[in-house]
Amino acid sequence: MKGIYILLIKIKKNLKIKIGSLGVIEFNKGCYAYVGSSQNNLIKRVHRHYSNNKKIHWHIDYLLNNDETVIKSVYCKELSKEWECRIAKELSDKGEIVQGFGSSDCKCSSHLIKIGM
Repeated sequence: MKGIYILLIKIKKNLKIKIGSLGVIEFNKGCYAYVGSSQNNLIKRVHRHYSNNKKIHWHIDYLLNNDETVIKSVYCKELSKEWECRIAKELSDKGEIVQGFGSSDCKCSSHLIKIGM
């Protein structure tokens, strides 16, 4: 199955993390939504995000590789890839974006949005 997913991530305390080519980013504690997609195997991609034994490749890998972050929920839907950016934009209008995060392959401002405390 291919589709779109949203990870709801809790950051337990304020952090500074080097996120690949984005450099060091400050994350305030709270709840974040990350919008991603998989055009091959959606379930495998989501399981990968839960794994602690993976090669660090995407921006989200750097964030999830920290003991102070935890995935609280996952929402998946069988949708075409263009919905990834539509959903990220919709969430961006309702929270604080982390500039450039997860959006190096599109024109979005971000695919990681702080949505609550």
